[in-house]
Amino acid sequence: MIRFLRLWLAFIASFCAQVLWAAGADNETLVITGDLWCPVNCAPDGQQPGIFVELVQDIFAERGIEVEYRVTNWARAVHEVRLGKANALLGAGVRDAPDFIFTKTAVGISRNCFYAKPGPGWRYQGVDSLARVTVGAINGYSYGQELNTYFERYRADSARVQMASGDRALAINIDKLRKGRVDTIIENNWVMQAYLARQGQTDALLEVGCRKIDVPIYVAFSPALGASQRYVDIFEQGLERYAATGKVAALYRRYGISPPAIDPDHSSPAPDPQR
Repeated sequence: MIRFLRLWLAFIASFCAQVLWAAGADNETLVITGDLWCPVNCAPDGQQPGIFVELVQDIFAERGIEVEYRVTNWARAVHEVRLGKANALLGAGVRDAPDFIFTKTAVGISRNCFYAKPGPGWRYQGVDSLARVTVGAINGYSYGQELNTYFERYRADSARVQMASGDRALAINIDKLRKGRVDTIIENNWVMQAYLARQGQTDALLEVGCRKIDVPIYVAFSPALGASQRYVDIFEQGLERYAATGKVAALYRRYGISPPAIDPDHSSPAPDPQR
């Protein structure tokens, strides 16, 4: 009797293990990661986790694939995706990770623009035009080689350049602009549009010119994982379908963003990232 009971328990344990294994085999999870760059990707526990995050979640949910979203610093995010510890990198330019696998279609663009208080006045017309104003920028950010060189040259001259630091750097620069301590500030246009929309101040600042060239940004997939090409195909098909139905544009507007005109060709990216 005892021997029979042991055999029966062993059978039950084996059966349960097989059921659990089969259930787990059907639960496919896609891990996406990046640093906080709202509205591209925002706080995971927020009501709006980010434009790129929502697109990935919706497109892969249609295939029964769960999405796990992790936030870390940028260097670590790139490293983890490159090694295959995560499936995809959020908000990457081609120059950020040229060995990664990219969709044909860019999800958005990175464009740095100058902002001033509403009204007639100064407009950005190249680096030489900055000689007439005091610019607010963020310490540690890249604005392209030409602007980076200018900011580094004059960072000790507060009449030309003022750098803000920390988690509230954008808010600090906007406050300086409103108080007349700087004449203009430079910021990624998506970041600025989303910030002003959250504050209910969409028309509080005027865009007065943008730095060229725009940088297409993507959800880039790991070169170390065999499933990456399949994921790229799924995501590309979803992007094309959502663009055709207006779902992408509607998502941008929910974040307070004007839908950009995106060049799908990523073969000629700008020479430096604007992160």
